[in-house]
Amino acid sequence: MDKIIIVEGTSDKRKVKDIVREPVGIICTNGTIGIAKLDDLIEDLFEKDVYILVDADTSGEKIRKLFRKELPEAEHIFINKMYREVAAAPDQHIASVLLQANIDIHPKFLDMRMN
Repeated sequence: MDKIIIVEGTSDKRKVKDIVREPVGIICTNGTIGIAKLDDLIEDLFEKDVYILVDADTSGEKIRKLFRKELPEAEHIFINKMYREVAAAPDQHIASVLLQANIDIHPKFLDMRMN
Protein backbone atom coordinates (compact mmCIF):
# COMPACT_ATOMS: atom_id res chain seq x y z
CA MET A 1 0.00 0.00 0.00
CA ASP A 2 1.36 3.34 -1.02
CA LYS A 3 -1.00 5.47 1.07
CA ILE A 4 -1.04 5.47 4.86
CA ILE A 5 -3.52 7.33 7.06
CA ILE A 6 -2.50 7.99 10.66
CA VAL A 7 -5.41 8.19 13.12
CA GLU A 8 -5.60 8.28 16.92
CA GLY A 9 -7.86 5.42 17.93
CA THR A 10 -9.51 2.22 16.80
CA SER A 11 -12.92 3.88 16.43
CA ASP A 12 -11.30 6.42 14.08
CA LYS A 13 -9.70 3.55 12.16
CA ARG A 14 -13.04 1.74 11.76
CA LYS A 15 -14.77 4.89 10.53
CA VAL A 16 -12.08 5.70 7.98
CA LYS A 17 -11.87 2.07 6.82
CA ASP A 18 -15.63 2.04 6.14
CA ILE A 19 -15.41 5.22 4.03
CA VAL A 20 -12.21 4.69 2.03
CA ARG A 21 -12.49 2.70 -1.18
CA GLU A 22 -8.86 2.38 -2.26
CA PRO A 23 -6.35 0.15 -0.48
CA VAL A 24 -4.73 2.23 2.26
CA GLY A 25 -2.95 1.36 5.45
CA ILE A 26 -4.52 2.85 8.56
CA ILE A 27 -2.27 3.17 11.60
CA CYS A 28 -3.49 4.05 15.11
CA THR A 29 -1.34 6.07 17.49
CA ASN A 30 -3.65 5.09 20.35
CA GLY A 31 -3.98 8.70 21.44
CA THR A 32 -0.31 9.43 21.98
CA ILE A 33 2.94 8.51 20.33
CA GLY A 34 6.42 8.58 21.77
CA ILE A 35 9.60 9.46 19.93
CA ALA A 36 10.86 5.85 19.92
CA LYS A 37 7.62 4.53 18.43
CA LEU A 38 7.53 7.42 15.97
CA ASP A 39 11.10 6.66 14.83
CA ASP A 40 10.16 3.01 14.19
CA LEU A 41 7.02 4.11 12.38
CA ILE A 42 8.83 6.61 10.17
CA GLU A 43 11.12 3.88 8.86
CA ASP A 44 8.03 1.95 7.71
CA LEU A 45 6.54 5.08 6.12
CA PHE A 46 9.52 5.86 3.94
CA GLU A 47 8.49 6.50 0.30
CA LYS A 48 4.77 6.30 1.10
CA ASP A 49 2.09 8.98 0.92
CA VAL A 50 1.27 9.70 4.56
CA TYR A 51 -1.87 11.49 5.73
CA ILE A 52 -2.47 12.65 9.29
CA LEU A 53 -6.15 12.62 10.32
CA VAL A 54 -6.44 13.22 14.05
CA ASP A 55 -8.92 14.81 16.43
CA ALA A 56 -9.34 18.59 16.62
CA ASP A 57 -8.19 18.76 20.24
CA THR A 58 -5.02 19.13 22.30
CA SER A 59 -3.99 15.49 21.89
CA GLY A 60 -4.47 15.67 18.13
CA GLU A 61 -2.43 18.87 17.91
CA LYS A 62 0.44 17.23 19.84
CA ILE A 63 0.45 14.36 17.35
CA ARG A 64 0.36 16.79 14.41
CA LYS A 65 3.27 18.76 15.87
CA LEU A 66 5.38 15.62 16.22
CA PHE A 67 4.67 14.55 12.65
CA ARG A 68 5.34 18.05 11.29
CA LYS A 69 8.78 17.87 12.88
CA GLU A 70 9.67 14.24 12.15
CA LEU A 71 7.80 13.68 8.85
CA PRO A 72 7.31 17.11 7.27
CA GLU A 73 6.22 15.68 3.92
CA ALA A 74 3.07 14.13 5.46
CA GLU A 75 -0.20 15.73 4.43
CA HIS A 76 -2.47 16.90 7.23
CA ILE A 77 -6.20 16.36 6.89
CA PHE A 78 -8.37 18.44 9.19
CA ILE A 79 -11.91 17.87 10.42
CA ASN A 80 -14.16 20.75 11.35
CA LYS A 81 -13.38 21.75 14.96
CA MET A 82 -17.07 21.61 15.87
CA TYR A 83 -16.90 17.78 15.69
CA ARG A 84 -13.75 17.60 17.86
CA GLU A 85 -13.22 13.87 17.20
CA VAL A 86 -12.81 11.95 13.96
CA ALA A 87 -15.05 9.17 15.31
CA ALA A 88 -17.80 11.70 16.20
CA ALA A 89 -17.78 13.49 12.83
CA PRO A 90 -20.51 12.56 10.36
CA ASP A 91 -19.47 10.04 7.72
CA GLN A 92 -20.13 12.49 4.90
CA HIS A 93 -17.81 15.06 6.53
CA ILE A 94 -14.99 12.52 6.83
CA ALA A 95 -15.66 11.42 3.24
CA SER A 96 -15.43 15.03 2.09
CA VAL A 97 -12.08 15.76 3.77
CA LEU A 98 -10.64 12.48 2.51
CA LEU A 99 -11.80 13.22 -1.02
CA GLN A 100 -10.18 16.67 -0.83
CA ALA A 101 -6.91 14.88 -0.02
CA ASN A 102 -7.33 12.75 -3.19
CA ILE A 103 -8.24 9.60 -1.29
CA ASP A 104 -10.86 7.54 -3.09
CA ILE A 105 -14.07 6.99 -1.13
CA HIS A 106 -16.97 4.59 -1.60
CA PRO A 107 -19.57 5.92 -4.07
CA LYS A 108 -22.35 5.84 -1.49
CA PHE A 109 -20.58 8.68 0.34
CA LEU A 110 -20.39 10.68 -2.87
CA ASP A 111 -24.16 10.37 -3.13
CA MET A 112 -24.54 11.52 0.50
CA ARG A 113 -22.43 14.63 -0.20
CA MET A 114 -24.69 15.64 -3.06
CA ASN A 115 -27.82 15.78 -0.87
